[in-house]
Amino acid sequence: MTVVTLPIPRARKPSEAGGEQPFELSEALREAVRGEVRFDPGSRAVYSTDASNYRQVPIGVVIPRDIDDVVAAVEVCRRYDAPVFSRGGGTSLGGQCTNVAVMLDLAKYVNAVESVDAEHRTAVVQAGIVLDELNKATRPHGLVFGPKPATHDHCTIGGMLGNNSCGSTAQWSGTTAANVRRMEVLTYDGVRMWVGPTSDEEYQRILDEGGRRAEIYRQVHDLRDAYLGQIRTGYPQLPRRISGYNLPDLLPENGFNLARALVGSESTCVTILRAELDLLPEPTHVALLLAGYDDIASAADRVPLVNEHHPYILEGLDNKLIEYERDRRMNTVALHELPPAGAWLMVKLTGESDEEARTRAEELRDALDKDGGLRTHRLLADPEHQAELDSVREAALGATARVPGMADTWPGWEDSAVPPERVGDYLRDLGKLLDEYGYGAASLYGHFGHGCVHTSIPFDLVTAAGIADFRSFVTRAAHLVVTYGGSLSGEHGDGQARGELLPIMYGEDLVRAFGRFKAIFDPAGRMNPGKVIDPNPLDGQLRLGTDYAPPVQRTHFEYPDDGGFAGVPTRCFGVGACRRHDSDAGVMCPSYQVTREEQHSTRGRMRLLFEMMRGETIRDGWRSREVHEALDLCLACKGCKSDCPVSVDMATYKAEFLAHHYTGRIRPRAHYSLGWLPLWARLAAPAPWAANLATHAPGLGRLAKRAAGVDPQRDVPRFAPRRFTDAFRRRGSRGSGKRGRVVLWPDTFSNSFDPGIPAAAVTVLEAAGYRVVVPQDTVCCGLTWISTGQLDIAKRVLRRSLRTLAPMLRDGLPVVGLEPSCTSVLREDAVNLLGAGDLDAVRLRQQTRTLAELLDEDAPDFAPRLPELTGGATQAIVQTHCHQHATLGNQADRRVMERIGLDARVLDSGCCGLAGDFGMTPEHRDVSLACAERVLLPEVRDADPDTLILADGFSCRTQIHEAGTWRRPRHLAEVLAAAVGAQRPGWSATGRQREESRDAPATVERQA
Repeated sequence: MTVVTLPIPRARKPSEAGGEQPFELSEALREAVRGEVRFDPGSRAVYSTDASNYRQVPIGVVIPRDIDDVVAAVEVCRRYDAPVFSRGGGTSLGGQCTNVAVMLDLAKYVNAVESVDAEHRTAVVQAGIVLDELNKATRPHGLVFGPKPATHDHCTIGGMLGNNSCGSTAQWSGTTAANVRRMEVLTYDGVRMWVGPTSDEEYQRILDEGGRRAEIYRQVHDLRDAYLGQIRTGYPQLPRRISGYNLPDLLPENGFNLARALVGSESTCVTILRAELDLLPEPTHVALLLAGYDDIASAADRVPLVNEHHPYILEGLDNKLIEYERDRRMNTVALHELPPAGAWLMVKLTGESDEEARTRAEELRDALDKDGGLRTHRLLADPEHQAELDSVREAALGATARVPGMADTWPGWEDSAVPPERVGDYLRDLGKLLDEYGYGAASLYGHFGHGCVHTSIPFDLVTAAGIADFRSFVTRAAHLVVTYGGSLSGEHGDGQARGELLPIMYGEDLVRAFGRFKAIFDPAGRMNPGKVIDPNPLDGQLRLGTDYAPPVQRTHFEYPDDGGFAGVPTRCFGVGACRRHDSDAGVMCPSYQVTREEQHSTRGRMRLLFEMMRGETIRDGWRSREVHEALDLCLACKGCKSDCPVSVDMATYKAEFLAHHYTGRIRPRAHYSLGWLPLWARLAAPAPWAANLATHAPGLGRLAKRAAGVDPQRDVPRFAPRRFTDAFRRRGSRGSGKRGRVVLWPDTFSNSFDPGIPAAAVTVLEAAGYRVVVPQDTVCCGLTWISTGQLDIAKRVLRRSLRTLAPMLRDGLPVVGLEPSCTSVLREDAVNLLGAGDLDAVRLRQQTRTLAELLDEDAPDFAPRLPELTGGATQAIVQTHCHQHATLGNQADRRVMERIGLDARVLDSGCCGLAGDFGMTPEHRDVSLACAERVLLPEVRDADPDTLILADGFSCRTQIHEAGTWRRPRHLAEVLAAAVGAQRPGWSATGRQREESRDAPATVERQA
């Protein structure tokens, strides 16, 4: 896909870059690098933390355009004696990806799959390629890169090489290091070379060539020989030994493999440019066995028995994790697959056929049953069900990070590993240690087949006593894991979190060897300093710390789950799920998906809010232009509300920020035009033709759009000749009322621009046995004022609407919303803005339904059928409005569409890109259309003419119709009206024709 390129922010003066020297460095980098060089406060703030407990604001950020840019950037840093490190997805939990250094972000551009050799099962890739993108390129050959971390849809190969990542599939494939053939690396002093296994002949040839490369090889060889005994005996023998440098790969019996020795060195030795990777045939026939036990340690006791059956994947999950996911309403479908138990083993086995895989799973089940202690089990062969269970495990880090009613949990001892046969006993001792420190709420889970145990712990990282306990706990935990012959890290590496603890695991001699190994490649100590070797203290440079004291802010929203707005910025812990790249990336985060800019990811924006609250890098609070710039491209889609593991709600934070940012200031013109749209629609109602003339007449329309701050290339929607509410009030309420009365919410968009939709809804509701009522006075949810941050006005509008609705709400009438964005306000934002003390707002939240929800829950016997076409059932593709995805859900819609005989395919297309006022302004045009072109518009263009296009959102319908397609999307209410045989003249079930729905009030009146 095309990446939208945005203006590059610059440090405005030397002081903003941290002094004269960094400013000179930034200018030198701009001269040498074709990519993007960013030393401005906003960019530095965005990259100040990773997914760890640590925070270090970088000197500056370089986003290289290609590999030559990487080389040029390192050369400039060497000239200025500036420390440097490279970053992939930025999800490291040990603090590897945060430093006071020049950061190289390779993910945006340096991400090519350069070649795939299916015959030899290899691929050559650049360091910034995302794992899922690599596997998308290799899967047509039946091959994949084997290790698969939970972050596979956004972690980069460079990051995996830096940390020696593993994931659940490492049970089958081995670690990242085990799947590397060669790497092209760059040293700080400019040596660029391919490294890999080195025969004696190759080693001698390198020495004969002389130069710095030969010096490196000779010194590494000498180091290996000097510590030969310690290397052979000082490393624990277990499959997940990730801590420390991989010096055993230098042994003669391992081929003196310099590439594998450098994997896991966390950017402390070299910058990785390219890698030649081994590929494996992906298992295609897999069966999943769920085995339930009383507790997690009892489940882990069975790991040796399961490993005898050579599983593809063996995971352990405790009941705390499952309860935390249930509390967060995560993976609700998948959790139904879990049989009742205190803990589970999740085992995947493969075969040459589905039958063989199932047979192997049954044999394992029988063996576990015979062994005793098996409380329950379930065998799943369907790949879709297996994927659902995978999502339970992959969501674990997010699910345990912020649990409602509990203290936040943090990494620090999140991935220790022991020999697989000792996991059960280790878990019992680890559990006792957790209880001793009051950390017993921590969930325990992980890759038990390899002995790797994951947990997030409720450390107190803001008080001196809490931080002392943190240090004491991890030190004792390190001694504990070593007594079991284990590793401090079984997956995430050392960084700052465990670098200080390495002598406990390896002893002083081997740690000195690690230091010598680093010095061979980086004698100046400028590669990611303070990590692994000569590490910063494990309780230093904390993201929070004893000096963290964000100011108490008076806000419009209450943020009860965060303890006020001060707690909002710490909600994001950096897992980076908002950085997904692939075409089925979901809703979050649309602006990142098309810009690939960290500052336009949900995580990047949260980092800026954090730094704004901290007041050091971002010093001007609500007035910050850096924060405004990042939030400007937030589409307020609310995708993060549902897709983010910790339910970040950036749309709400943006509204809050804009409210404060523009206090006492002139706002952008679009805030007065589009932000006040409900008022203009009401004023236009007596003479809509005049308003349409002003916005569509040649010359005059262009001037009107310019004055309103609207994109001149956009066709402003036309006001309907008559509003739905005017027509309905003349008609009066009808219907048998056998199912009772319902309030139809007349949102501005449907009421004034597309009144055929509420007219169709009346037809459907009356046919279903309801008596429809519409508020007598004008009502509005305040959406347009909320999205532009005019929150005082939004509150007044909401309170006025609630006064009108109060009698109906207190009578318990359901309120049916047709426009998803407005319905979302009624369901969620109204209470958040007005407060839970406003009982009418609470009633509105509880009584608001979508049309599909009402029919699905309250009228299950209402089942009109669409007439079938010659080729069978009516086909449809559905664009789900992002607010519906985030706050309302669309399961009821799916069931209702199935009930009426509609064969609907719901697109995984994310946000349409128009998003209310966002796509209507000229400065957002490119991003808006790029969002739509990612999936939605190509799907619409490719759809058969007989396929219905469904889109309940006004923005979605507008974007589809105006962005180069000839199709006019339908609202579900219109299709349901057709199913009851009451479609208006000129309507075609195939969607080929459509009478302008603004004329539809006449239909309502004709029913009188």
